[in-house]
Amino acid sequence: MDPRGFPTSLPEFQKVFPNDEACASYLEMMRWPNGFTCPKCNYVGKPYRFQTRSSVVLRCRECKANASLTAGTVMQSTHTPLSTWFWGAYLVTTQTPGQSALQFQRQLGLSRYETAFQILHKLRAGMVRPEREQIGGEYPVEVDETFIGGVHNKAIVVAAVEVRLRKDAEHRAAKHKEEHSGGVPLKKLIYAGRLRLRAVAGRSADDLMTFILENVAKGTTIRTDAAQSYRSLPGFYYVHEQLKIAGDPEKAEAHLPMVHLVFSNLKTWILGTHHGAIGPQHLQAYLNEFVFRFNRRFYPMTAFNSVLGLAAHAVSPTYAQLYSGEWRHAA
Repeated sequence: MDPRGFPTSLPEFQKVFPNDEACASYLEMMRWPNGFTCPKCNYVGKPYRFQTRSSVVLRCRECKANASLTAGTVMQSTHTPLSTWFWGAYLVTTQTPGQSALQFQRQLGLSRYETAFQILHKLRAGMVRPEREQIGGEYPVEVDETFIGGVHNKAIVVAAVEVRLRKDAEHRAAKHKEEHSGGVPLKKLIYAGRLRLRAVAGRSADDLMTFILENVAKGTTIRTDAAQSYRSLPGFYYVHEQLKIAGDPEKAEAHLPMVHLVFSNLKTWILGTHHGAIGPQHLQAYLNEFVFRFNRRFYPMTAFNSVLGLAAHAVSPTYAQLYSGEWRHAA
């Protein structure tokens, strides 16, 4: 078990969350880490509990107001057992390729595809931390755009990813090793740090600079191609390193290796797990999921704990909002 109290392997997960009661206790701890706090009068203390109710309802001992355990979370008004939600969070966050709604339905034995689809989208709604920090700062950031989708529904996605140096990079470089030693691939000196993705309307300076200003810290060194849209970067207190790539793959690999690796992995995931069947109105939700898992790829069980924590304090879409396109996914 992790010292913070969440499981770090499948056997531990099964042991910690054997039933809905265990899941409810964990969710209560995440919602009120300092003890139950009445949402009406802010009284802190042990609540009255109703053992015979099908859903978990807590009653304040001070003002006698009732509070549902799932109210104000992505699980609000759900008829699906909490254990199913926990398994869903586990599968989505700990498996590298994630889960399609059809796979999710089969794995959890859900009778309706729509239920699986909605649960996954509700979990995705809890994958964007409102107070997340800007990336960059001491780390250079690569920025580029790509097309996602088929011939008739292409969308433009812009990415910003940190370029970090491995702690033992100087030691590795000093050995002057080749890409492979004894047939075993060696780790490169640099690796991708934190990532941000957004679906944008176009490649205009307004679209791209808005994305950069909202996601990259001022003073960061930003590497881009020679597109006109990035020319104003120095005026916003960024250090701009640009290179005219003109479709040359070798130049692209040398100047923007991390962001192109991200795009390659993103497209492989969309085609492999979701078979490219992502509606344009839902693309940002899938980008959010990819970013969430990418930024926590070294600690997948931490990701499970994070998504539950965020989901416990997030507003999620209804089924009608998802299908009508009324819901706007966080970016």
